[in-house]
Amino acid sequence: MGLLQDKFAKYDVPQQFMAKGVYPYFRTIDSHQDTEVIMDGRRVLMFGSNAYMGLTYDKRIIEAAKAATDKYGTGCAGSRLLNGTLDIHVELEKELAEFVGKDEALCFSTGFTVNEGVIPQLVSRGDYIICDDRDHASIVDGRRLSFATQLKYKHNDMGALEKELQKCDPDAVKLIIVDGVFSMEGDLANLPEIVRLKKKYNASIYVDEAHGIGVFGKEGRGVCDYFGVTDDVDLIMGTFSKSLASIGGFVAGDKEVINWLRHNARSYIFQASNTPAATAAAREALRIIRTEPERNQRLWEITNYALKRFREAGFEIGDTQSPIIPLYVRDTDKTFMVTKLAFDEGIFINPVIPPACAPQDTLVRVALMATHTKEQVDYAVEKLTKCFKVLDIIH
Repeated sequence: MGLLQDKFAKYDVPQQFMAKGVYPYFRTIDSHQDTEVIMDGRRVLMFGSNAYMGLTYDKRIIEAAKAATDKYGTGCAGSRLLNGTLDIHVELEKELAEFVGKDEALCFSTGFTVNEGVIPQLVSRGDYIICDDRDHASIVDGRRLSFATQLKYKHNDMGALEKELQKCDPDAVKLIIVDGVFSMEGDLANLPEIVRLKKKYNASIYVDEAHGIGVFGKEGRGVCDYFGVTDDVDLIMGTFSKSLASIGGFVAGDKEVINWLRHNARSYIFQASNTPAATAAAREALRIIRTEPERNQRLWEITNYALKRFREAGFEIGDTQSPIIPLYVRDTDKTFMVTKLAFDEGIFINPVIPPACAPQDTLVRVALMATHTKEQVDYAVEKLTKCFKVLDIIH
């Protein structure tokens, strides 16, 4: 073997968990995403999907994707900057900008590459990035590509955020970057207080609404709308791979900032543009979300029911205020073991271990869809209670 192969030959952590029979990743699904899926030849309740609106198999979205493929083909074979801009890309951008209350928007091929490409173009040497220490990995990678000074504050600790702001040059750009809904813990950023600090220290705010779009605010406009701070947030980012039942992402903000990003964000100008099918699917999903508020109502009905049931059963679920429900385990081995036991009982959940969380905060993540039923939640609570008690996680 060469030096490259030697470097990684000793990496056998996955194999160790495979040998124990509890390796939880890359399981094959043999059906469409829904509240029930086919895995290993049997039906399993899906509580590990981010499809909060339950739209991934909506026939209207499928037909929109088919029609776009028939009209435009399967791909654009180029970047948005050159030959890859379709009229439906431009139309979706206009609709998204209006939806989240900003001047303009840009669509990217994935949500990850929005943060990866936008963040380093907003700040440079002499500027500051200030992040919550539980921000998503895409934010972490985006800030790593910047030459700005990197500062972090303890999760949702506004006193700690203020101390970081006080370290900054008053005349420099200070960009606070935060998840609107934290994807593992399910709690919300304290946006009203962040806005207050923004004004006090002349900072700017970038909010990742990946898990907020479709879930919070009027017509599912997100956490910024929910808190009534849209006008005070400088940039809003979102994805298509959750509530919008597709793949891709966007960033929205003032026209001057978007103009700069349109010509400088590297993951926008050097990446192939999103497929016609994915673009049309996201656009149709956005239309459905806006015109069918009962979906959001159903999501919150089942969310509130599930939160109550898990708390009553004795699970530690932290400060979640969303359809993301963390069931804390606080032990990596037991996190994988309980994931396996749950699957054996017919329940798919996601294990969360470092680097997605701190070592002492490992958990299994339950995520709800508008299409889940109370009977499905009851079954999950019953079986997960059994699994947690077997491992002496709850009593």
